Amino acid sequence: MSATKFLDTNILLYAYDLDAPAKRAVALRLVEEGWFALGEIAISVQVLQEMHVNLGRQGVSQVEATLIVRDFTAWPVVDYTLDLLQAGLDEQARWKVSLWDALIIAAARTSGASELITEDFNHGQDYDGVRAMNPFL
Repeated sequence: MSATKFLDTNILLYAYDLDAPAKRAVALRLVEEGWFALGEIAISVQVLQEMHVNLGRQGVSQVEATLIVRDFTAWPVVDYTLDLLQAGLDEQARWKVSLWDALIIAAARTSGASELITEDFNHGQDYDGVRAMNPFL
């Protein structure tokens, strides 16, 4: 896998959030980029799981949320493996972040991405070759 960007869950969710039009526009642009340059933007199984749960919280039916998540499996998806867990545990110890955030960093690194597109990390922080970028700033 050799993606250039990795999208965190929050970016994908904003693409479906009618209550945040400015963020939705930015997120839609990134999602469109992911579809037009298939292979350039990666996600992970964790992102897909979180997306499914949170779409439901936004009022999307389970059937529709499932269809949306299944569509995104066409993108490069980092599997949740024992190796990824081990890498996430190492990232957690190094960066002093939650395990969930550490797994996102580890998945971004595994995908080959140099950019982690998210609003949940410090904008511009470099995690040894994976730079967190907040597209909403």
